Amino acid sequence: MLRKDIKKALDKLNDEQLQKIADLMDSIEFQSIEVTPSARFWQRATPVERAREFRQWVSQLPKNGSSLPDEAFNRDTIYAE
Repeated sequence: MLRKDIKKALDKLNDEQLQKIADLMDSIEFQSIEVTPSARFWQRATPVERAREFRQWVSQLPKNGSSLPDEAFNRDTIYAE
């Protein structure tokens, strides 16, 4: 019954009102997404815990990757002449 009433009400709305309904539905859908344990950690962790976790993550990155060339760090190479 409720579904039919909602469909009838939606048929009466203009495009602007329908967009607001669509935005509300997106918001509701986003709120229903399950938060991962990792995300929960970053929400509740202290700054010290976050820094420790970040440093641990960085330490696991490959150390043999190529870096930017020295010219990339020179301000003069950023701007066109």
